[in-house]
Amino acid sequence: MEKYKRIFVIVVDSFGVGGAKDAADYDDAGADTLGSISRSVEHFAIPNLCRLGLANLHPIRQVPPVAHPLARYTRLNEVSRGKDTMTGHWEMMGLKTTTPFITFSEHGFPPELIRELEARTGHKVIGNKSASGTEILEELGEEEIATGHMIVYTSTDSVLQICGNEETFDLAELYRCCEIARELTMREEWKVGRVIARPYVGKKKGEFKRTSNRHDYAVKPFGKTVLDALSEHGLDVIAVGKINDIFAGEGITRSYRSRSSVHGMEQTIETARQDDFHGLCFVNLVDFDALWGHRRDPVGYAAELEKFDKNLGVLMDSLKPEDLLIITADHGNDPTYKGTDHTREQVPFLAWSLSMEEGHEIPEGDSFALIGATIADNFGVSMPEGTIGNSIMERMTYKYE
Repeated sequence: MEKYKRIFVIVVDSFGVGGAKDAADYDDAGADTLGSISRSVEHFAIPNLCRLGLANLHPIRQVPPVAHPLARYTRLNEVSRGKDTMTGHWEMMGLKTTTPFITFSEHGFPPELIRELEARTGHKVIGNKSASGTEILEELGEEEIATGHMIVYTSTDSVLQICGNEETFDLAELYRCCEIARELTMREEWKVGRVIARPYVGKKKGEFKRTSNRHDYAVKPFGKTVLDALSEHGLDVIAVGKINDIFAGEGITRSYRSRSSVHGMEQTIETARQDDFHGLCFVNLVDFDALWGHRRDPVGYAAELEKFDKNLGVLMDSLKPEDLLIITADHGNDPTYKGTDHTREQVPFLAWSLSMEEGHEIPEGDSFALIGATIADNFGVSMPEGTIGNSIMERMTYKYE
């Protein structure tokens, strides 16, 4: 019997809580995103996350645990190989990735790929190295504007990113070039997880600013996910933020692109208040990772969490007893750790509904996939063949009549 009519899953992108058992295998021993943030700021006000049980789950320097947490809370472990956005999200919805996506962070992309990309797009490639998105604009933005060349770069993630100035390169042309790059990088030897269009505005160094017209061209999931099972069963699957890109539209019935993580929460609140949907609202809030984790800015990360916490309170006030809210993450990105890469960590699982009795800790999850399995169980939908995950719906007390 269906327990919840609407389930909201919010992925606070990169919000790890330390302690991955295999962190050393990824050279990430000691990484702890939440712990590092709380130790980096004098004041840290996240009352709504804490009343759900976050401080009970993980020590927060400025905040004691609460006596009566509202949520069912635990930590989840990742079983897939990798620590990137797609791997984490796909595992949530039942897919275990056994071979990590290929990266080109050491030497850039192979000359053969670059030559073919130049021939197909008609633009000379500049850059072709691993770099910060803001730094490469400062280095090459003026040259791109003056020459029409195309800035191509990567990172420690499995990505090929192309910058284009919206005024001089043209947004449509940027998307066209990215579509060509996506086609080329479907070859096994070049297959990156995502090709990302990175549009920006500005005319000279110091003025360049990336815009919200980013677009991700992801490879499709290698099998059917819980999202497919839900939509094929006639249920709504609403995607907010990067979710539609991460799953290449597979299993999504409606999507909303967000300008920022704050905007993503505003869209989620509006959906909760105005949309009497039946199914899943799946939300990714990317700024934590893109703006603060990769840029190694714990103070900015803390401030972003405080903004999220305020909107979380508004969202909680907008939910009904037949709604279930789940807050989690897809990987870590400790903003005080070495380098600029994601960090292999456990992630939080906070599940709350107005219909729940008081919250408490539940057993640690052996996979992110318990999220998708629990959602499928709630709606009486069979998990797709080849997926993983065990439901914990029996731990989500429901008393709504």
